Amino acid sequence: MKPIWIVDDDQSIRFVLEKALLREHLPTRSFSNPRDVLAALSTATDEEGPQIVVSDIRMPGGSGLDLLEKLKAKHPGLPVIIMTAFSDLDSAVSAFQGGAFEYLPKPFDLPKAVELIRRAVEESQREEVAEERMAEAPEMLGQAPAMQDVFRAIGRLSQSNVTVMITGESGSGKELVARALHKHSPRANGPFVAINTAAIPKDLLESELFGHERGAFTGAQTMRRGRFEQADGGTLFLDEIGDMPFELQTRLLRVLSDGHFYRVGGHSAVKANVRVIAATHQDLEQRVKDGVFREDLFHRLNVIRLRLPALRERKEDIGMLTRHFLQQSAKQLGIEPKRISDAALVWLEGFGFPGNVRQLENICHWLTVMAPSQVIDPKDMPPEVGVLAPEAATPAMGSAPAQVPSAFARPVSAPEQALVGAAPGPDEVAMPPQTLSSSGWETDLHAEAAQLLSTDRSDVWDLLTRRFESRLILAALASTKGRRIEAAQKLGIGRNTITRKIQELGLE
Repeated sequence: MKPIWIVDDDQSIRFVLEKALLREHLPTRSFSNPRDVLAALSTATDEEGPQIVVSDIRMPGGSGLDLLEKLKAKHPGLPVIIMTAFSDLDSAVSAFQGGAFEYLPKPFDLPKAVELIRRAVEESQREEVAEERMAEAPEMLGQAPAMQDVFRAIGRLSQSNVTVMITGESGSGKELVARALHKHSPRANGPFVAINTAAIPKDLLESELFGHERGAFTGAQTMRRGRFEQADGGTLFLDEIGDMPFELQTRLLRVLSDGHFYRVGGHSAVKANVRVIAATHQDLEQRVKDGVFREDLFHRLNVIRLRLPALRERKEDIGMLTRHFLQQSAKQLGIEPKRISDAALVWLEGFGFPGNVRQLENICHWLTVMAPSQVIDPKDMPPEVGVLAPEAATPAMGSAPAQVPSAFARPVSAPEQALVGAAPGPDEVAMPPQTLSSSGWETDLHAEAAQLLSTDRSDVWDLLTRRFESRLILAALASTKGRRIEAAQKLGIGRNTITRKIQELGLE
C-alpha cells in the first residue's frame, strides 16, 4: 500500500499521527511544509506517491489550501484531509469545499482522526479499483450494423462534453457505452463515477448524490462528499434515471443548469464540473406524460440520445461475445478456455436473451464452471436456455432448437390463476392453465401469441408481457416468502422497479 503523506510544521502532530497510523499498519511519510511535498510529488513514481494527504492549513513556506489546489489540479482523485484550528474553520470550509475530502479540527481526538484517515484510504482504494477495471475493460465488441452505429456515435462525440442519454433494455451494456464515452472524451483523465438511482433507497439517494454535512441527520457523524463531488473534473453516470424520485429531479435539474448544489444540511453552495451521462430502460416520454418525470429535466438530459440494441437484434454478435466471455471466465479461474461447438452456438443464437449481454456473460461463466468437457455442446446448456436429453437430436445449422423442458415448468397456484389469468375480462383471451407445461413454456407462448395475432387485437405485446411479468414476479415472491427486496435481487432488478411493477400489474 502507498504511504499516507502528513504535512505539518508541528513535529509533535506529525509524531503522534505517524505512531497511531503505524499501529494500524498504515505506512506514512512526513513533511514540514508544502514546498517539500510538491518537490517529492514531482519525482515520485506511482508506487511512491501518496495514498492520501493529511495537511495543516497554516505553515511556513506555503498554505495548506494552496497545496490542496495544486494537488487537485494534478491528481483530482487524491483524497486530501485538511487539519485546521477552530479559529480557521469558517474560512477553511468555504475555501476547500470543492476539493478536500474532509476537514479535521484541531485539537483532534486521535481515534477519530485515525478513523477518518482510514475512511479516506478506503475511498482512495475504491477509486483505484474502479480506474483499474476501466483500464482493463475491453473495447465494446460488435459487428452488427446497429452496434456499428453506436461506435460511430461514440467517435463523433469523442471531443465533446455534451450530455448524453443512453436507452436500452436492462443488461444491454449501457454502462459500457458510458465508460467508452468517458474514455474517449476530453475528460478521460478525470474520474468516472457510476450510480444506479434505482438501487438506492429513496431516503438515502439525496445524500449519495450530493453528500451531507456533519449532523445533517441521525448517523451523519462526519461530512461526506457525494457522487457529484467525487466526479469533479470527470463524468457522472446516472443509471436507471427513470426511477429517480420526483422531488430529487428538481435538485438534479439545478445542478445540470449551473453546476452548483448544496450538501444535505449544508448552507454553502458547492460547485462541481461534471459531465452527466444518463441511462434508462424505460420510456421517459411516457413517464413525462404520466407526470412522474419532469419534462424540463428530460429535455436537459436528452441532448444526444444513443439507443443500444438488444442482443436479440444483433444475433451475429453472439458468437464473438460468447468466445470473448469464455476466454474471460477461464482467465479469472486460471484454467484453459472452453470451446463452443457450432451446434451449441446455433442453440444460443436461437435463445431470446431477455437479460441481453449480461445474461450471455453469466451463461458463459456457468458453462466454464459446469460444462463437463472442453467442448461445449447443446446438452451442456443451463436450464434457462434449455437442456437437451442425451438422445435428442442435435439441431442442424440454421434450424430452430428442439423443444425442451423449461426451468419455469410447474403447476399454477390458485392465487396466481386468480391474479394472472383465471378470470379473463371481456377484452382478454384466457391463458389456459397448461401454458407453463412440461412441453416447454416457449412453445406454449408461441402458440398463445399465434392465436392472439390471428385476431384483430392490437395489444398482444402488452397483454403477454403483463402475464409474463406477473408470473415471474409471483414466482420470485413465492421463493422469498413475500420479501420484495430479496425477490428483486433474485430477478436482477431494482427494488423500486419491483414495487412499481407490482402496482402496475395489480399484484398488491
